[in-house]
Amino acid sequence: MNRNLRINLFVTTVILIAVGVVLIYSSSSIYATERYHTSAFFLNRHAFFLLLGVIITFASLFFDYRKLRVVAKPLLLFSIFLLVLLLVPGIGREISGARRWFRFRGLSFQPSELANLAVIIYIADFIVRKGEDIKSFWKGFVPPICVLGVIVFFILLQPDLGSSVALGAVVFLMLFVAGVPWKYLVSLLIVSVPMLVFLIMSQPYRRLRVLAFLNPWLDPRGSGFQIIQSQVALGSGGIFGVGLGHSRQKLFYLPAAHTDFIFSIIGEELGLLGTVGVIALFAIFIYNGLRLIKNTPERFGCFFALGLVAMISFKAVVNIGVSCGLLPTKGLPLPFISYGGTSLIFDMLSVGLLLNISRTGEYP
Repeated sequence: MNRNLRINLFVTTVILIAVGVVLIYSSSSIYATERYHTSAFFLNRHAFFLLLGVIITFASLFFDYRKLRVVAKPLLLFSIFLLVLLLVPGIGREISGARRWFRFRGLSFQPSELANLAVIIYIADFIVRKGEDIKSFWKGFVPPICVLGVIVFFILLQPDLGSSVALGAVVFLMLFVAGVPWKYLVSLLIVSVPMLVFLIMSQPYRRLRVLAFLNPWLDPRGSGFQIIQSQVALGSGGIFGVGLGHSRQKLFYLPAAHTDFIFSIIGEELGLLGTVGVIALFAIFIYNGLRLIKNTPERFGCFFALGLVAMISFKAVVNIGVSCGLLPTKGLPLPFISYGGTSLIFDMLSVGLLLNISRTGEYP
């Protein structure tokens, strides 16, 4: 059964990546020609990151994933160091007021992606080490929440609320499944709501995003522009789409067409059938991920896989929800499909680790 799971996960991921390659070129070629004088600028860069992702993914298959427990704490501390270093003027790259990337010779690295992986590894290891003590407030609940709080604090300083919420949701799910009493988690959620409201209202651009989500037509040329253009793209596609490469919204109407809103271009060019097909692929991925979690007898691997599947699933649901106007705008890419070097590499690494975990029982 594990062999079939590996095949299903691998094939589904390959199809999603292939869809991404085609749609990235389709959605970015006009913009790339206008800005960089070559239609394949983003496609070439995506191909480089894809090749790097393939190498890292296959490398992740050839070691005992349980050895990651040894580096759980050092990796977590290193990711915190990178998040702090990112905030140092002159080191972290600032784009549109956000400092989220290291940049070297045209290549960018987003340390929050490494932090996500480090936290998932740490929480999975923590759950295994604590055993029944995970149900204790001081021994099982407070320590991981403090670790999460430190990571989220530095990610919020970038600022990046979307990644913070995604990581928080994944950690909460892992702790809940591990047996942390629901009253602790619910109490923290209740306490977190005022802080979340404050974080949204304290930044004008976040406040405008929420208002645009509630009624984008209040400011159709400003804060509501992206959502309106995204919905126009989805509505224009009809059932069968306007045809691959024939999107009109990518002609400088829809911002971030090849990144955050690539799902809208899929809807316009491939229609309802295309969007349903992509959603079905993610559903297949999630279903097989859940089967893998269920069939993993080793406790660390089970919770590690849960965190990896939950992170990819959360990003996919949020990205699709934003494109459809069902959620406020967040800067979370569509896994395997959106353009974005670091996110693509870590999503592919996550799949490699899931395939590795599915080999539980084959290790000595």
